[in-house]
Amino acid sequence: QVRLVESGGGSVQAGGSLRLSCAASGSTSHSTYMAWFRQTPGKEREGVTSIDSFGSRSYAASVKGRFTISKDNALNTLYLQMNSLKPEDTAVYYCAADRINWLLNWRYNYWGQGTQVTVSS
Repeated sequence: QVRLVESGGGSVQAGGSLRLSCAASGSTSHSTYMAWFRQTPGKEREGVTSIDSFGSRSYAASVKGRFTISKDNALNTLYLQMNSLKPEDTAVYYCAADRINWLLNWRYNYWGQGTQVTVSS
């Protein structure tokens, strides 16, 4: 079992930056692979970025070059650095974890509660 707690969401103007954090506790083997997803009302959850145990990263085309995923293994904490934010980045952001490398697929077994990111124009 893994418990995930996100933090760092908020409101920012377009062009600004935010850093999200996701603290994982419990079985570390179940958080070998981690990812960030986001969701807006009426839309499906969208994979944003993922990272594996070797540090290999995947990014959705919409955020590539602007967002950076990283992980502190000692703290078992996942981060999402978001730069050059756009209004279309507004969403609830969720971190996810599993021992299967789902990449940007929504099939992760463990999810945080989500944190709201709002970008105004």
